[in-house]
Amino acid sequence: MYTTSHKAAAEALGTALLMAIVIGSGIMAERLAGGNAAIALLANTFATVAGLYVLIELFGPISGAHFNPAVSAAMAWRGQLARSALPAYIAAQLLGAMLGAWLAHAMFDLSILQFSTKVRSGTGQWIAEAVATAGLLLVVLRAPPGRAAAMVAGYIGAAYWFTASTSFANPAAAFGRMFSDSFAGIAPASVPGFALAELAGAAVGVMIHAAFEPRRRPEAPPNVSGEPVQERPAPAGSSPAPRASRAARRRRS
Repeated sequence: MYTTSHKAAAEALGTALLMAIVIGSGIMAERLAGGNAAIALLANTFATVAGLYVLIELFGPISGAHFNPAVSAAMAWRGQLARSALPAYIAAQLLGAMLGAWLAHAMFDLSILQFSTKVRSGTGQWIAEAVATAGLLLVVLRAPPGRAAAMVAGYIGAAYWFTASTSFANPAAAFGRMFSDSFAGIAPASVPGFALAELAGAAVGVMIHAAFEPRRRPEAPPNVSGEPVQERPAPAGSSPAPRASRAARRRRS
């Protein structure tokens, strides 16, 4: 049985490794792509999809492998995560995201402490983040047992390309990536808008999931099914009881 401390540590480490993968692969892709942004994004996507799949499989049995405050908040709301553990999860995810950015910088001999100058703002970007996060929550909540890792990784990979924001879908990712002035970075001033859009999208995803859940009907009392009562056929050769009683009344009169 894992304690909250173990789970928080798994969330911190998993989020740190995820950010190192996202930011590190972005740095490498930008260096090798020769200025071709499409090739750089494609390489960044492949690395993120593969890394996310492995991390979910690795840390899922310990903490659920949320790596995302929006996912943790939704799980706490649904009672699948103890609400008392939510602050520890979120703190671990934010800390891990920042440390992951610093780790990526260290691996590429870059300045450890830096802030992104890449502005990501505007209505289209915010809508994209809301859509990406809503879809992510829907996948997380509706994935069949044992298939969440592949489905989440596949969805994020697709969302890199069909959303205008390249699908952060994660307030911790937005927080961590503001510490990297690289291909995957986001300017600090752009983070609040992204985080609010992601939280709104997570709420929408939870509501869509709930709309597809079957509603429980109140149990009927004994012998009450809610269906029209069907008369049982009388045994062969017997006379219907109502007719017999009417004939008996005529004889009495």
